[in-house]
Amino acid sequence: MLLGCIADDFTGATDIASMLVRAGMRTVQTVGVPRERAIAADFDAVVVALKSRTIAPAAAVSQSLAALDWLRASGARQIYFKYCSTFDSTDQGNIGPVADALMAALQTDFTIACPAFPENRRTVYLGHLFVGEVLLSESPMRHHPLTPMTEANLVRVLERQSAHRVGLVPYSVVAAGADAVRTAFQRLRADGIGYAVTDAIRDPDLVTVGAACADLPLVSGGSGLAGALPRNFLCRGQLEPRPDAGAWPIVGGHAAVLAGSCSEATRVQVAIMAQTQRAIAIEPSTGLDAAALAQQALEQAAMPLRAGEPVLFYSSAEPERVAAIQRALGQERSAATLEATFARLAVELVRRGVRRLIVAGGETSGAVVQALGIEALAIGAQIDPGVPWTLNLGEPRIALALKSGNFGSPEFFAKALAMAV
Repeated sequence: MLLGCIADDFTGATDIASMLVRAGMRTVQTVGVPRERAIAADFDAVVVALKSRTIAPAAAVSQSLAALDWLRASGARQIYFKYCSTFDSTDQGNIGPVADALMAALQTDFTIACPAFPENRRTVYLGHLFVGEVLLSESPMRHHPLTPMTEANLVRVLERQSAHRVGLVPYSVVAAGADAVRTAFQRLRADGIGYAVTDAIRDPDLVTVGAACADLPLVSGGSGLAGALPRNFLCRGQLEPRPDAGAWPIVGGHAAVLAGSCSEATRVQVAIMAQTQRAIAIEPSTGLDAAALAQQALEQAAMPLRAGEPVLFYSSAEPERVAAIQRALGQERSAATLEATFARLAVELVRRGVRRLIVAGGETSGAVVQALGIEALAIGAQIDPGVPWTLNLGEPRIALALKSGNFGSPEFFAKALAMAV
């Protein structure tokens, strides 16, 4: 294994794994920290998917350090800490605390933070994160129910979370090339800076930054930057590119969509699919628990499921509606009820013969994968940037598309269903 990745949620893990496969690395995604080391033997990169983005910082640190221990024991030569391209976190964490702990464990005092993913319209300029043409703080992410992002200056965001000082590598330096970026890293490090927020507004900028990170034991960022790192191993003769890295046998079978994300992108995708396919809304209430909600949804879907038609189950709602539900039930209870409902739905759908599952939302994806008892996923064909089909390496063979709430074209669900997997 050349590259060991720690992802703070399941959709983020498939996102980065997809980028590595595109770059020719044989990649496997594990669900949590594996119990055995043998899984790493046949792969160039291993992505350990954690469900640590919104848990208590101490728990996120503990899980991440366990993943690091496994990756290092399995031979990883560089570690990558992957978080969302919208830097999803709060002032308490979890990006800063986890990155601090990984730095300490790796005995390094410097790394970078670069969530930019220009292909998906996430850019960083003068340390400010943009979503499309607007600042992160003006994007729909400001209404996120768990990690509302109301500050776009990543230097300030990360300094509030970390014990280290945070500096900036501005775009003027990135545009000057990898050597200039390396020199900037050295200067910041000499000044006692622990993190360098690094600008990137075009895909080639990530190649430049990636080249400058070749000798860092720890790199942190989004999946876009990770996709540039295989070039370093290629240049050193450590990696043989594999054009078929994402090939695996066709699964086939019935399909269903489970959409738990309330992001604007997912709401649009839900609305478009609901125009042509059976769509069943799931909304927690004071009178129904997860088991009752799942049973109710399955009863409504009985006819299309028997006919082998794709069914959409969704809890995606406008921010105002989400806020009203959270006021009625409490934020933690409403989120936990929805996760448990989607987990139960996934188990029952697979029992009824569904073999292709599209899941929207990081928390929802984590709940579904864990409920199905999946331990490892092979990474297959890309549907949209950052979202591949994946294949359960256990039994039964299930194809899953685990989509970040913010990712995907408006017709993503139809596009995914049309692919032969």
